[in-house]
Formats: sequence, structure tokens, C-alpha cells
Amino acid sequence: MGFVGEVCNVEIELVQSLVKNGYVPVISSVAADETGQAYNINADTVAGEIAAALDAEKLILLTDTPGILKNYQDPSTLLTKLDIQQARALIQQGIVSGGMIPKVNCCVRSLAQGVRAAHIIDGRLPHALLLEIFSDEGIGSMIVASGYQPGH
Repeated sequence: MGFVGEVCNVEIELVQSLVKNGYVPVISSVAADETGQAYNINADTVAGEIAAALDAEKLILLTDTPGILKNYQDPSTLLTKLDIQQARALIQQGIVSGGMIPKVNCCVRSLAQGVRAAHIIDGRLPHALLLEIFSDEGIGSMIVASGYQPGH
């Protein structure tokens, strides 16, 4: 467990250059410190920090659950829209737990840094991304800054 790190800063120039030139960057969640020591970083955290650094409109996390559930055993309890305060409260209440905590925390952090909406969706479903973004109801959970309530 020794070499686990946190994101201190994101040098976004290479990502911007790749995107500008038509490439889709694939970014590892392993990063180095100033001495070159490699650290493993939670991939969701890295994604959220990169989204914020890019001033992204949306952060979308693909996972193996439907999204944020009030009852983790019942997919019908999916929360489709919530704001930062509601997301934080769900963590404090223990409703969001385990592996969902870093996902929700990275969404909240990216929103606090200017990302407009963060989505957690089940990437195992066919056309999951399209259904979340291009349908009114979406298929996962969307977290937004307080007072910002766009459609999916």
C-alpha cells in the first residue's frame, strides 16, 4: 500500500494538444512526484481533476452500478439528480458507502472547481453514454452544483 498518492496539480498542455489534433488520450492513474517516484492514484479522482483542469462541461464516470442508489440492493431506488449538498449528506448518512464514496467525492470536487455536471452511470449497459446524455431522463445519477439543474 506504500505508494498511493493524491493529485497536487494537473499539467494539461499535453492533453489539450492531443485533443486539438484529433486524438483521444488514454490517461493512466499512475503519476510521479518531482523526484520521479511513481504513485497509484484513484482513477476516478484523476478523471475529476483532469475534467476540472480542462474546464469540462461534464464529468462522466462509467462504473458497474446504475448510479447512486438509496438502497444499494434495489436498483429502483436510483437517484437521478442531486446537488452537491445532497451528495455530501448521502455520504454522511452512510447511504453512499464503500467504493461509491471516492466516485461521489470526485464528482463533488470537480463541480466545486467549475465542472457543470457529473454523471455516474452503468457502463455495462448498451448505449449507456448516449442514453445518459441525449435523453431527458438519463439512466444514471447526475450531480450538479446547487441551483444548477440542467437536463441530462
